[in-house]
Amino acid sequence: MIGRTVFIRSAYILVILLVFVATISISLLLQSKEVVYRQSGYNSQSELPTRPFPISVDPISQTINEIDSVKYFFSDSLTQAPEEPSLLAYIAAFFMREDWYQNLASPVSRIIVIWPGERKEEIADNIGDVLRWNTLQREEFIAYVTAKEPTFIEGTFIPGQYVTHRYAQPVEIAEMISKQFSTEIANRYTDEIAAKISLNEALTIASLLEREASDFENMREISGVIWNRLFIDMPLQLDATLQYVRGGNTTESNWWPVPRPADKFLDSPYNTYQNKGLPPAPIGNPSAAAVLAALNPRETNCYYYFHHTDGSYHCSESYEEHVEKLIGFYGQGR
Repeated sequence: MIGRTVFIRSAYILVILLVFVATISISLLLQSKEVVYRQSGYNSQSELPTRPFPISVDPISQTINEIDSVKYFFSDSLTQAPEEPSLLAYIAAFFMREDWYQNLASPVSRIIVIWPGERKEEIADNIGDVLRWNTLQREEFIAYVTAKEPTFIEGTFIPGQYVTHRYAQPVEIAEMISKQFSTEIANRYTDEIAAKISLNEALTIASLLEREASDFENMREISGVIWNRLFIDMPLQLDATLQYVRGGNTTESNWWPVPRPADKFLDSPYNTYQNKGLPPAPIGNPSAAAVLAALNPRETNCYYYFHHTDGSYHCSESYEEHVEKLIGFYGQGR
């Protein structure tokens, strides 16, 4: 009798725990969608701040003159989602392709997300999976966006979280994304800025920063290193460009494969180990924050950098110092 009582009590407690966990889980799922809906609200706004980007780098004089307004521009003028995604944002991203999740808040709407740094094919696949597009529709979507002014083969699929209806067609999504690119970047890119740095160059550097940096401040630090190398006509030697080249191969299972030593010899204009200067076009689709960092690098004496496994950033003025730091952290110069 005692054993039966203990069993009933245990079963009762287990049921309560399961109900509690289920309630919390459903609550988190609903909150995650609410967060996405709230963050995507700016996409429907007709009027957003259009202050021009500040610019503190001058390629002609090869100088960087930092200006204080950059940090205020970042916090006050950019309408992108927080640079550090919350737990709820990660939950939303994980379940985004699932119909049951999309139907939680509304059975007729769909949330689509473009993450900073993604390449166009990656974006088309992610959106296509949510909206159940076939291969032709995904190709049409890419064609629509890349045909819009300003025309770039990569770089104008502006990152953000968007809400649309479940049967949205490629042209509708392309129009929505292109409009947001104009608001977030193109309308802020004045003729005065373009006279110093072309939009293609800014988007290209910004796309490199999205793949190489950890946050906005780190983007500005690495932007300083990139500009330092450009000033002296030194190869950029960025692994992200190798990943872009390999990721375009249909035999790859990953859009951003881990670089191998042999990749440094890949025959491609995007290979920054073999070619000096910037790649011919962006390697992905950067946020407005990354463009801001490309135009406003940190002034630095560094020409080399790496990130430790703990996320910390380390830069060096010379290759010897760079190798010495690598040995200190990893036991070899890598």
